[in-house]
Amino acid sequence: MIMTEHYIEGEEYRGLVFGENGFGFGEYENCTFINCMLASAQLRECKFIECTFDTCDLSTAVLIGTAFQGVTFKNCKMQGLHFEDCSDFLLAMSFENCNLNYSSFHQMKMKGTRFKNCKMEELAFYESDFSKATFDGCDLMNSSFDSANLEEADFRQAFNYSIDPDQNRLSKAKFSREGITGLLDKYRIIIE
Repeated sequence: MIMTEHYIEGEEYRGLVFGENGFGFGEYENCTFINCMLASAQLRECKFIECTFDTCDLSTAVLIGTAFQGVTFKNCKMQGLHFEDCSDFLLAMSFENCNLNYSSFHQMKMKGTRFKNCKMEELAFYESDFSKATFDGCDLMNSSFDSANLEEADFRQAFNYSIDPDQNRLSKAKFSREGITGLLDKYRIIIE
């Protein structure tokens, strides 16, 4: 199914496969994508407003100029995405039970973003603003935080993170007692 430039509101797309050239420019408002294959799809310049993606595969999709405004991702596979290529105008997303491994949020401004029960291994959070973000039940194994604003972020239910307090802004960020070791990794000390 090849889509061309258009505006669509309130539609549901279920079980569709969009190849590298199968998703054209368009604006989607209050649409739902369920069990759709968007891996490697060209989502360039598409606009998604208040849409939901549920059980979709968006891995390695091209996000150049893509707008996600109030978009929810649930149970999605989203590996290798370059979110920094998205349009930053009114950018707002939330993620639940998603696999975001190997993706990048380089220089993104995503204050208050909510991540719940997500696999977030080897993500790049370089020079990003995730202040007031919530990482509830998220696995951050080998994810890199460098010059990131994490003020008032909530890591109490996150695990496997390593964050250097000297390289990131952490004022009023929340951590569990068990997770505090993730702030001391650079010292290579043993905590028993």
